[in-house]
Amino acid sequence: MSNDISEKDKKDWETFISSDEKLPNKDFKSSKQKFFKVKSIDLHGYTLEAANNKIEDFIYQSYREKINKLVVVTGKGLHSQNEKDPYVSKDLSILKYSVPEFIKNNKGLMNIINEIKDANIEDGGDGAFYIFLKKNKIIE
Repeated sequence: MSNDISEKDKKDWETFISSDEKLPNKDFKSSKQKFFKVKSIDLHGYTLEAANNKIEDFIYQSYREKINKLVVVTGKGLHSQNEKDPYVSKDLSILKYSVPEFIKNNKGLMNIINEIKDANIEDGGDGAFYIFLKKNKIIE
């Protein structure tokens, strides 16, 4: 690598230094807030199969409606009847774990989803999660 600085780079640097233009400080969050169209669903009481069918329909419908943030309440599994069945895993069959796993393994759904993340306490905390949908570019 050469230590020589081109004349163009020197000129660009001088222009930058003499300019009053301010660079954005990336350490501070932008004051511009994102506004979300939010929709929520509560899956308490659903069987695993019914919950998966319901969430799939819900996600596609929300995408068509141009909703961009979904709050999915699954519960924490505290009242699950799975403990009584020795052939069912106590952890993996609870909606809290199974529904996000179903979504992540569904390529059609993942094509319209930007991110899945845990919910804040005010939206259900450990018993809920968020789905952020991609922008619907289809003009109806």
